[in-house]
Amino acid sequence: MLTRKLRTGFAFSLVLAFAVIVAVTLYADAPRLVAVLVHFRWEYLPLILGLTLFNYSWRFVKWQYYLKRLEVSIHWSKSLLIFVSGLSMAITPAKVGELLKSYLLKRETGAAISHTSPIIVAERLTDGIAMLVLASAGLVLYRFGWEILLALLLPGLAGILCVQNRRSMLALLGRSERLPVLPRFVHLIRAFYESAYALLRWRPLLLAIVIGLVSWSGECGALYFVFTGLGVTPGVDLFIKATFILAFASLVGSASGLPGGLGAAEGSILGLTLLLVSTSATLGAAATLLIRFCTLWFGLGLGVIALLVFSATRHTPLFRKHDDSEDQQSVISVMPLELENQQAT
Repeated sequence: MLTRKLRTGFAFSLVLAFAVIVAVTLYADAPRLVAVLVHFRWEYLPLILGLTLFNYSWRFVKWQYYLKRLEVSIHWSKSLLIFVSGLSMAITPAKVGELLKSYLLKRETGAAISHTSPIIVAERLTDGIAMLVLASAGLVLYRFGWEILLALLLPGLAGILCVQNRRSMLALLGRSERLPVLPRFVHLIRAFYESAYALLRWRPLLLAIVIGLVSWSGECGALYFVFTGLGVTPGVDLFIKATFILAFASLVGSASGLPGGLGAAEGSILGLTLLLVSTSATLGAAATLLIRFCTLWFGLGLGVIALLVFSATRHTPLFRKHDDSEDQQSVISVMPLELENQQAT
């Protein structure tokens, strides 16, 4: 069942990705787009990919910190494989496929999915807040998009405050045990909440946001060098614009719930590039395609490789035909919470 759903989701996402690439190419005028890409300064490519890896490296630091907070013990090499494997799920709707990381942790350490899945929620939430901070300079300078970003920030902050109000949450869980259907899931929801509370208290929350600021500045720098490689005059102003564009587009893509933000992120990057950087549709389209290939698709490729390596190092099939009932109930109870927090950030 799991692998069938994943295959269906990937097939849909690939069709959507192809449609988006074709649409951007046609909008830019394909022959002119090819000419611009040919004259791109390709010596910047290793630097751009290196900045993407810089982002993943610091996000792995956050992942390790969260595992330590939840007292999940695993060798760093296995942990790295699981973390990178999660990138293979980047084009699942709202990234709920990243629950794969919790599934692999259970296979490797025995930690319940309900115990570790709040890590995925906390990652998305703190990354979203970090993106909002990175976009703030652009909000002040360009006075564009603050309504959208504020609408994304307030639900996220409300969710954090709810999690931190431990007395009310425990009382709510206690009352839910008396409802006719929920009792069979309450122990999973309680485990999920306890982990979320450990990760979203103010000290770990602020530390994770700082790590997010450092990590995502890498991809903002990658877009800066994409613009530079396309012939845009470098400078502090261009870096601020690149930071605002990348952060804003990532937030819109995440909030859209579309697989990998496909369409929403590309449209935001292209539109903001035309508004802030250059009126050339060809340059905007080239920048959009380059940064998405060097971030989303580069990461997805790394994730697939890591997943294959992880699978090859095990002596049992990665996805069993019949998972135990706890796994199934954990995913059922956690997924709506993950979707809700995705929309919040």
